[in-house]
Amino acid sequence: MTGRNAGAQTVSEGARVVVSRSFADFTPQATFDIKKCDLHRLEEGPPVKAELTREQGLQYYRTMQTVRRMELKADQLYKQKIIRGFCHLYDGQEACAAGIEAAINPSDHLITAYRAHGYTYTRGVSVKEILAELTGRRGGVAKGKGGSMHMYAPHFYGGNGIVGAQGQLFESYNMAALWKLPCIFICENNKYGMGTSVERAAASTDYYKRGDFIPGLRVDGMDVLCVREATQFAADHCRAGKGPIIMELQTYRYHGHSMSDPGVSYRTREEIQEVRSKSDPISMLKERMLSHNMASVEEFKEIDIEIRKQVEEATQFATSDPEPPLEELCNHIFSKNPPLEVRGTSPWSKLKSVS
Repeated sequence: MTGRNAGAQTVSEGARVVVSRSFADFTPQATFDIKKCDLHRLEEGPPVKAELTREQGLQYYRTMQTVRRMELKADQLYKQKIIRGFCHLYDGQEACAAGIEAAINPSDHLITAYRAHGYTYTRGVSVKEILAELTGRRGGVAKGKGGSMHMYAPHFYGGNGIVGAQGQLFESYNMAALWKLPCIFICENNKYGMGTSVERAAASTDYYKRGDFIPGLRVDGMDVLCVREATQFAADHCRAGKGPIIMELQTYRYHGHSMSDPGVSYRTREEIQEVRSKSDPISMLKERMLSHNMASVEEFKEIDIEIRKQVEEATQFATSDPEPPLEELCNHIFSKNPPLEVRGTSPWSKLKSVS
């Protein structure tokens, strides 16, 4: 049953009567109050109201739910020892990637650190290619040679292992400010650095002020509309030639730091459950749309079923696709260079590298 035919009730003899609802029955657009951003070196900030169309809402829901299901599947595959090595999951933080992508252009360049699966998806890579990369298969986005921390796409340079290294970060702030670069620096503050809470790690947790001379915003990173509006504001700031800006997105990760971290030795299960019940980005968007008659419960269920099927099909591919052959191990080390010989692990053999 599609969204056009939402709401079916069963009658006697197993017959079904479908109560038809057309798209005309739904509210096409609504305006929502969003949390005011904290500002640093800014006279005004993003708006405190956000417009949402029905199409946008369904798109954001689909994006966030796909990332959520993909990450839960990655958790399962890791525990089955099908995914090995480092694996940093993004569930809980979906509004950040979805909200940022909703406010920038595909031609804009995006660089991130690890916990990059969500951005890899919003940048246009399929679930199949992401999961296959996690399982180290030839059909992965980096041909099975990158894994969780090294995924890339056009205009996306994602998944490197250094997260805001302090010296490099402040050098970048300084250079961006000197050259007035159109750069948005984003801190996804999920409240914990590995197993250490921000309060125990930083004398000042106002990360949006860390640029000092660079303007900053502190944003509700659990609300996709808040993230979208703040990113649009920041992008307009940069495109107007005003130089760099910093955004701190206050968010939360449901899993541990990585798969080797159970995530409950330094925080309580009750804390995680409270965030899930009160601030979950997917539930928040869904409730907003339902309360304004922008979609039906049945429609969301259909999307969920479709996404589950998509993730299962991707999983089937990611667990059956062959691993890359050994002779491809050293390929693509350089770009647009003639083939060269690379010493392999065996002193008696050499591997060829091609671009």
